[in-house]
Amino acid sequence: MSGEVQRLQLIYGALILAAGIWAYWPTLLSIVHTWNHVPDYSHGFLVVPVAIYFLWAQRQRCPGIEAPAYVLGFALLGVTMLVRYAGARFYFGAVDGYSMLMWIAAVVAVCGGQRLLLWSLPSIGFLFFMIPLPFGVETAMSAPLQRLATEISCWTLQLLGQPAFSEGNVILLGSHELEVAQACSGLRLFTSVIALAYAYLVLARRTWWEKGILLWAVAPIAIASNAIRIVVTGLLFEFTTSNLAHQFSHDFAGWAMIPLAAAMFGLVLWYLGKLIQVEEVLDVSAVLRDIQI
Repeated sequence: MSGEVQRLQLIYGALILAAGIWAYWPTLLSIVHTWNHVPDYSHGFLVVPVAIYFLWAQRQRCPGIEAPAYVLGFALLGVTMLVRYAGARFYFGAVDGYSMLMWIAAVVAVCGGQRLLLWSLPSIGFLFFMIPLPFGVETAMSAPLQRLATEISCWTLQLLGQPAFSEGNVILLGSHELEVAQACSGLRLFTSVIALAYAYLVLARRTWWEKGILLWAVAPIAIASNAIRIVVTGLLFEFTTSNLAHQFSHDFAGWAMIPLAAAMFGLVLWYLGKLIQVEEVLDVSAVLRDIQI
């Protein structure tokens, strides 16, 4: 590329970047405020560092800065503006945060070219997990997850010999009432498990069908992890003090379930390793030729 092209590339990229920061500044402040005050989204502080780590982990395949993809970059920028306008026009402000991903992609396309954009797409896509879910989507997903968590937990407690019965989203356990509230629906855990699977699929080199099995395992692992948390809480209510059960449920269990989900993913990977054995095929004719030489 000539020096003039590089200068224009940097100028256009800097202008898009500055304009985007100015336009999205209220949205960024709102997102950070949610991270600070809503426990279900406190993981947002980790998303950007992890996305940067994806770039570093795959630095060997980085194509470097090439000719700018102006058509692609400005097309993405146009779609971004259209999405923001539609969100404001129809009072659906939740899409504002998601449109940032297209804006970031537009900056990369203009500053580094199409190949650099393709290389950085996994990191840009991971930024999806830092944006709070729309209220309607969160409510719609929480309700069935609450009911499913209640039924599975109640059935498991009965299997363990405990007098558990469910009424709506409340588990009657002896003299205790264990309410599976919206915060206990497992939506936060579900999102965290998806992010965990996404990170593994980006960093690991697996066949497409193995990746498909891992994606299929996301929902069962998230549901099982949340049910285990509720069952352990119920057992603590039965055999220890209520204070200890509350402390486990609200302070410790939310973080402990992430390593548990990671261990379940490890179990799935271990099973895949046992199920599919990779064998090295020895070319005898090639060995004989080497011996004769």
